[in-house]
Amino acid sequence: MAIGTPEILVIVVIIIIFFGASKIPELARSLGKASGEFKKAKQETELELKDFEKSIRETKSPEDKSFKIRTMAKDLGISVEGKSDEQLLDEIQKKMPTVKSEK
Repeated sequence: MAIGTPEILVIVVIIIIFFGASKIPELARSLGKASGEFKKAKQETELELKDFEKSIRETKSPEDKSFKIRTMAKDLGISVEGKSDEQLLDEIQKKMPTVKSEK
């Protein structure tokens, strides 16, 4: 069901009756400001999302990866002394709860 000219005219008349002719420009101005703020917030959110995706895709240095692995191991209560990253990853994997598939 499409809205045609007669329906739009009825809506305009109802708005004039409820708010008066002097309030219509004020309502339109408020609607325009709200629309502008929404567009601005949408653009900022999209920009932040693109920046986040870019930071994830960037290649991290080996030191950064090692730091994250060691931090995760410490958080799980695993001793990191004298262990390689691969050993720590194995221990982290063993400590992580396994997800059982439902049949």
